Amino acid sequence: MEPTVEVQQAGVLAGVDVLLAQRRSVLAGRRLGLITNPTGRDRQGQSTIDRLHAATDWQLLALFSPEHGIRGEAAAGQSVESSTDAQTGLPIFSLYGTTTRPTAAMLHGLDTLVYDIQDVGARVYTYTSTLLETLRAAAEHGLEVVVLDRPNPINGTDLDGTVLDPAFVSFVGPAPIPMRYGLTLGELGRYFNAELQVGANLAVVPLHGWRRAQWFDQTGLQWVNPSPNLRSLEAATLYPGTVLFEGTTISEGRGTDRPFEWLGAPWLDGAAWAAAISRAAPPGVRVEPASRQPDSSKFAGQPCQGVLIHITDRQRVRPMQLGVALLAAARALATERVQLTPSTFDGLAGTDQLRRALEAGQPVAEIVAGWQPAVDAFAARRQRYLLY
Repeated sequence: MEPTVEVQQAGVLAGVDVLLAQRRSVLAGRRLGLITNPTGRDRQGQSTIDRLHAATDWQLLALFSPEHGIRGEAAAGQSVESSTDAQTGLPIFSLYGTTTRPTAAMLHGLDTLVYDIQDVGARVYTYTSTLLETLRAAAEHGLEVVVLDRPNPINGTDLDGTVLDPAFVSFVGPAPIPMRYGLTLGELGRYFNAELQVGANLAVVPLHGWRRAQWFDQTGLQWVNPSPNLRSLEAATLYPGTVLFEGTTISEGRGTDRPFEWLGAPWLDGAAWAAAISRAAPPGVRVEPASRQPDSSKFAGQPCQGVLIHITDRQRVRPMQLGVALLAAARALATERVQLTPSTFDGLAGTDQLRRALEAGQPVAEIVAGWQPAVDAFAARRQRYLLY
């Protein structure tokens, strides 16, 4: 009989904690490959790599690395090389380099793939694509996938933003889901597996004690930056909207102390931009003019004017609506300079309709209303995949 987990004062337990305390039989006797990064750790802060490697119930034989690397140090978009883990001596196969899907050679000798990565609750994040590619590889080669679930850090109830048009599927937008999808990765895996007809043998080790309305800082779990430029829950809350600036001529804040919270450019009037946004009164935020000098990425070494976004009521923030409002206001101030790069912007938005609406000067309220029917349809479909 497996031990029961003490939960009186435990708070939320991640899937890895539940596995080790209650559900070891799920992996007993298996030959494992683990897809993870620094966010894969137990409640005490120990790496999932080390916990699974030390166990005798199963054999951990290989590691798989997503974007940013197994230790999370690679920059956004930087190819990750396959290597060997210094701590365990296990091979590390890159899923963000020459291939994004585990190959037959990588999977040789394995019968189960374990996925333990913290996502950020936004479609535009490559970890969700890595999950989908893992499911596809498992279905193709007859392996099981076990997702060790983690909370949606920006809560599991709120849905927001454009639903991706299948014509715009890419590694930063793998499926027709909203920008903010309101699922845990375990639930998203169930959604992908059925709705995209992947057909993998999928099991989810669920969270214990998590409620859908909870934000990450209410779980008692330790925050670990999911990627180098998402350094706080506040940044993750804004990210589903401010990530759109990656596809524009305005900096999204990379190379500053506040990526995705500060936006700017050398030629912008930050005070005028902040005033315009304040008049639009997007819910749940306060915007103030702020200057920064990025030390990398866009405008590296150049003094920039822009805005800093403060969250005043996270329950009311609608990040993609905010992102659209910020873009509309910036274009009203500097139309010729605020350019939207179709190849990048449309991939982030998951459609070309948002860019076309902004370029045509369509009111923000109309743009937001336009994506709501597709969000409502997704909300109905997602119900059958909820675990909490």
